Amino acid sequence: MRVWAARIALAVLVVGGWQLFTALGWVDKFFYAQPSGIWNRLWDYFEHGTEFGSYPQQIATTMQEALYGFLLGTAVGIVMGVALGLNRFLAQVLDPFIKVVNAIPRIVLGAIFVVAFGVGITPKVLLAAVLVFFIVFFNAFQGVREVDRNVLNNAKVLGASRWHVIRHVTLPSAMTWIIASLHSAFGFAIVGAVVGEVLGAQHGLGLLIKSAQGNFDPDGVFANMFVIAALVLIVEFVIERVERRLLAWRPKTQSESVLV
Repeated sequence: MRVWAARIALAVLVVGGWQLFTALGWVDKFFYAQPSGIWNRLWDYFEHGTEFGSYPQQIATTMQEALYGFLLGTAVGIVMGVALGLNRFLAQVLDPFIKVVNAIPRIVLGAIFVVAFGVGITPKVLLAAVLVFFIVFFNAFQGVREVDRNVLNNAKVLGASRWHVIRHVTLPSAMTWIIASLHSAFGFAIVGAVVGEVLGAQHGLGLLIKSAQGNFDPDGVFANMFVIAALVLIVEFVIERVERRLLAWRPKTQSESVLV
């Protein structure tokens, strides 16, 4: 209760101060918008729609792109991370290539995807997947490498086959790292989808942000940003529940025990 009270108090302080400073003219609302104007813009979006269609359609488009990219990037990242973590030779061969691809600016990849695949859903999904992939991949790879060697040796001594070791020791150990990466991965998936929409799209929140920016409408820019933030928080809540379910076997850390 104290945590939630502090969160609400902080939100009220920030939003209230923002409204007050813009109303007094200390902060120029032409550049930084105003909470009341943002609320009115959101209300207008939901009531009258946007120039590109209904507002729920724009939200659904961005969420679809982000979810597809999140799932694709997570799946490929886990498979490659575990595979390279188990095969040192393969990891050493692919190491420089992975670093080169990771060094490519994402905005450049987004532009390449738009040119190659048009302004449909494909380039947004691919850009979101790339952003998610590297986060999940490096965590999965490191999670496999950090498996307790004593546990591995004990499993082998007890007669476990390679498949049983991977299934019952390596993957559960790496899962802690993988789940931890998912908390930030979906945020990057949203970023990939929105950036792809800014580069070229027919629908989506990124397109609305680009349009509002071009029309010098800060209320519209901030309104869509708040919606994006709300979507990320909702998915983060779901991921936390999945984490508790999948990692129910894990002993509680000292900090978690204190909270209980």
